[in-house]
Amino acid sequence: MDSATFILFGATGDLAKRKLFPALFSLYSKRRLPDAFSVIALGRKGFTALDFQDYVARALHTYAKQTDEAPGTLSSFLACFRYYSLDVTDTAGYEGLLRLIQERERELDIPENRLFYLSVAPEFFHDIAYRIKESGLGDTKGWKRLVIEKPFGHDLQSAIELHEKMSGSFEEHEIYRIDHYLGKPMVQKLHSVIASHPQIDALWNRNRISNVQITASEIVGVEGRGDYYEGAGAIRDMFQNHMLQLLMMIAMRFPAGRSADETIARKCEVLQALRPISKAEAALHIVRGQYTAGTYENITFAPYRDEPRVQTDSMTDTFVAARLWIDNEQWSNIPFYIRTGKRMKEKLTAITVEFEPKQGECGDGGSSAAPDRLEIRINPDERVFLHYKDRVIEQKADAVARSDGALSDAYERLLLDALRGDATYFTHWEEVELSWKWVQPVLEAFAENRLPLHTYPAGTSGPAAANTLTGKQGHAWWLYEEMAPRKIEELI
Repeated sequence: MDSATFILFGATGDLAKRKLFPALFSLYSKRRLPDAFSVIALGRKGFTALDFQDYVARALHTYAKQTDEAPGTLSSFLACFRYYSLDVTDTAGYEGLLRLIQERERELDIPENRLFYLSVAPEFFHDIAYRIKESGLGDTKGWKRLVIEKPFGHDLQSAIELHEKMSGSFEEHEIYRIDHYLGKPMVQKLHSVIASHPQIDALWNRNRISNVQITASEIVGVEGRGDYYEGAGAIRDMFQNHMLQLLMMIAMRFPAGRSADETIARKCEVLQALRPISKAEAALHIVRGQYTAGTYENITFAPYRDEPRVQTDSMTDTFVAARLWIDNEQWSNIPFYIRTGKRMKEKLTAITVEFEPKQGECGDGGSSAAPDRLEIRINPDERVFLHYKDRVIEQKADAVARSDGALSDAYERLLLDALRGDATYFTHWEEVELSWKWVQPVLEAFAENRLPLHTYPAGTSGPAAANTLTGKQGHAWWLYEEMAPRKIEELI
C-alpha cells in the first residue's frame, strides 16, 4: 500500500473518537496500514500535539479493543498524530496546514498521497473542498482522495447543487462517499451466501421467490439529536441511503467481475428499474409512523415529541415502511418490503427472502406450514439461516462474513479501501442521484401530509398500518423473535 497522509477534519468530534480512531488503531495493530503513515488531525480546540495524542489514547481506551495488550503498538500509533487548529472557513489557516503536511511528508519520506476525511457537518463539505483546491493542498505529485459522510444533500435539488460544487474541486473518482452499511462484512458477502451453496442457488430465481423483506430496526430513540432528526426523519436518515443500498446489494445481478465500476453499474441498474411512486400514490405504498410513550424491558420511554429539541407538534417520521417493485426480468412481480424505525422492539438488521413452494408441494404441515426462506442477519449478529422444509440450516458467520481475515468492523474495511483506492463499497454520484430522484416525490408527499402519520408505542414493531403493505399481497412481515431455529444443521 502507498505511504500516505491522512488529513482528518472534525478530529475532535464524536465520530472520530468512537469509530475512526479505533478503526485506524486496529488497522495499525494488524499491520494493514503503510509503514510510513501520517495523521494530521484538525479541529478548533487548542490542543498541542502531545495533548491531542493523549486525547486519542483516552478515546481508544474507551472505545477500542485490546489497547492494553500492546502498549508499544499504542505508543507508536499515537506518534503518527499531529494536531493543527483550524477554522475551516479561514483561507489563511490552510496555508499553515499545507506547511505542516509537507514537513511531515519530508520527515517520513511520504510521497504526496493525501486522503482528506471530512467528519464534519455537510454544510462545510463544499467550503472545505474548495479551500483544499485553492490552497494547493490538492496539488499533489501523488493521488488525492476525499472521503465524506452522509448526508449528501437534503433532497434531490440540494444534492445536485452540492455535487456540482464538489466537482469543481475533486473528480468523481476521487470522491469516496461513505455508507457504513456497505462496510458491514455480511453485506459485502451477500452474493457469496447465495452463489456458493447449491440449496440456496437452486431457489434463487423469479419462479421460486415470493417476496423479499429488508428490516433495520433500532431500540434507541434519537439520542439527543432531536434538532438533526427533525430535519431528517427516518426517510432521510435511513431510507434514502442505508435501506436503498441494502436493496441494491441483494437485488443486483451478480457482477461479472470484482471491479468497482461493475458493481456500481449493477447497483444503478436496480435503481433505474425501481418502479417510481408518485406523490399522489405515496399513501398506497408507503406507511410512516412516529413513536409514542411505551415500555421496553421494564423501562418506560417518552414519546418522540417529548424528546429534547423536538417540536411538541412534530410530524417527523421515526418509522417508514414501503412496498417496492423492481421492473426487470429478474424481479418482475416480486414485491420488496422495507421497514426501518427507532424505538422498536429489537435491534436488528436483516434480509429475508421468502420462497414459493414447488408446484404441488405444500410441505409436511399442509397449507399452514411455514414457507421456505433465507434469513440473512446483518446486525447485531451475523448469521445465515436457510429454513428449508423441516430443517433449519445455518451458515456460520465466520465462514461467510469474515472469510477475508480479521476485519470485522465496517469502518476498518472502508478506511482500508479508501487508502487502497478501491471504491467498490462507496456510493457513486449516480447512485446518490437515482436514490434522491426516487425518494423526492415521497418527501413532497410527507411535507404536504398526504400520508397519515401513524403512531406506535415505543418497544413495539411499528404501526399496525404497516401490515397492510404486506397483507394486500397475501404476505406478512416476519417477526424475528418467532424465528428461533428449531433444528439447526450446518450448511456445507
